[in-house]
Amino acid sequence: QLQASGGGLVQAGVSLRLSCAASGSTFSRYTMGWFRQAPGKEREFVAASRRGGGGSTYKDSLRGRFIISRDNTKNTVYLQMNSVKPEDTALYYCAAGSSVILSSTMNPSAYTYWGQGTEVTVSS
Repeated sequence: QLQASGGGLVQAGVSLRLSCAASGSTFSRYTMGWFRQAPGKEREFVAASRRGGGGSTYKDSLRGRFIISRDNTKNTVYLQMNSVKPEDTALYYCAAGSSVILSSTMNPSAYTYWGQGTEVTVSS
């Protein structure tokens, strides 16, 4: 079970950190991803933290502004969102997959478990 939190209504330019807490004892074995879905648009990949210290992957346009991290001792993955923009407005989901191959990291169908989402609204 995944529980995302940290969303809210913020002004453009501020920083925001999303959290996703997972239940269970095998968190470190999962690749954890963040996806987002804006109103009227398809769900898109944001970032992922690969299991076993396999590094991170980002949507190209977000690299450098968004940072994904994880704390395996707390079963939690974070998404640090810096200098947020109105176009970052979306419902943000965290997802977990135990067998996400590198080439499928950005593919939602590669992830088995999904959180309920946390809403981020950025005003200009």
